[in-house]
Amino acid sequence: MKVIKTYELVESSTRGERKEFAAMLAFAQAQNETVAIVADAVDRFQRSFKESVLIDELIRNEKVELHFYREGMIIGKGASSTDILRWDFSVMGAKSYVLNLSENVRRSLEYKRRNGEWGGKAPLGYLNKRDANNKSMLIHDPERAFLVRMLFEEYAKGCLSISGDLMRMAREWGLRNKTRKGGILSASQIQHILMNPFYYGEMRIKGKLYPHSYQPLISKELFDQCEQVRLGSSRATTTRYSEKPFVFRGLIKCAVSHRTVTCDLKKGRHVYLICRDPAHPDKKLFVPESAVLDQVRAILHTIQVPPKLLDALLSHMKAGHEAETRFHRDAIDGLRREHDQVRDRLATLLDLRLDKSITQDEYDKKARELKERQTEIALRIEQHQKGEEHFRTTLESLISLASRAAELFERSKTEQKRQLVVFVFSNLRLRGKKLEFSLRSPFDLMVNRASYSSWLAFLNTVRTEHFDQVLALRPLMAAIADAA
Repeated sequence: MKVIKTYELVESSTRGERKEFAAMLAFAQAQNETVAIVADAVDRFQRSFKESVLIDELIRNEKVELHFYREGMIIGKGASSTDILRWDFSVMGAKSYVLNLSENVRRSLEYKRRNGEWGGKAPLGYLNKRDANNKSMLIHDPERAFLVRMLFEEYAKGCLSISGDLMRMAREWGLRNKTRKGGILSASQIQHILMNPFYYGEMRIKGKLYPHSYQPLISKELFDQCEQVRLGSSRATTTRYSEKPFVFRGLIKCAVSHRTVTCDLKKGRHVYLICRDPAHPDKKLFVPESAVLDQVRAILHTIQVPPKLLDALLSHMKAGHEAETRFHRDAIDGLRREHDQVRDRLATLLDLRLDKSITQDEYDKKARELKERQTEIALRIEQHQKGEEHFRTTLESLISLASRAAELFERSKTEQKRQLVVFVFSNLRLRGKKLEFSLRSPFDLMVNRASYSSWLAFLNTVRTEHFDQVLALRPLMAAIADAA
């Protein structure tokens, strides 16, 4: 036979459209004489019955004739029923092979997932690498890892937008894609990074979370703070980036229309907040920014601590080291007991699965819940172990900065003023010219405390009831320190 065209089929025969296969049949159908399609074996030609109907029609019309070298089989118009049956059985065997192969691949992938192994391209901030045993692993990208961590830390402050501020920062830092062109990060890519649990230690695959075995880039606590900003009430504090110096850009709602108060710059230097007039809701009201700033300063003055009282409080906190140690030790003991209980429950759950008393899905769901709780307890234990010193220093810094909040606000630049407002206030609303607000914890406990005894009561309350909240303020303390 004369070879008139050669086709190389490298496409899947079990999923998707086989473009090259369809082009081959179309070429054969367009010829004026019967074309012999020669393949090494049936499973090199097809592995599914879905093409058999079309091929059978071409064979009946004497357009094609199949030649399979390995099986020594020719399927044409005059083929015997035995050869046709052999062809069908060969296709069935090829399909069975593909199904078994697919099942083995699924089992292999599931095994890798349960062992915490990532099977794809490393997320931004990580690099794919082979260890001494040629086993695939992920390591921190020395050029990008700390920049990705900075994205989380900046977004957790609650006053930056993704589409404006973070894109601008990433561009200024030189944080780019790992592609050959190294393009800048888009807003959707940054949002995907901020939503990816891989960075704190879990990989999301088909909607399920699996703990991975690689070094986390951030803490679960920082990831949760970013989620609260993205989904919670702090979402209102983020807005599109603007070059104009507006302190309250996107931070205040109109108490009348419940929409975000917009800002406007008049004559290049006078800033006004635009809301609705409470007396005439259909009319706009232009409130000078300076009038709102005066109200913020007055509120900040209410949490000011006199210098002599501040020195006495800091001395008391340092002297209370033994009480803090006991508090952390008791908390750690309780968490370790709970950790042991969760471990025992996991062992019992495994026994139930081995006895086939529960299904695999039931086991997976409950085991995942227990393992997540184990991780949370471990983080809390670590937090308390580090918290003994961190909590005291953070609280000292918090009180020191709170005592100077009004002064810092006065000296700060526009962006630092915005961070201070977000740091202290929540639910800001403008009703005419009057600013309505709530204070974030623990600032709500600091207002109008003039006596030493009332501040001691505050310290005890914070130590026993607001420990986590104070430690959660650590990422924001850097922003306030910059303002100082």
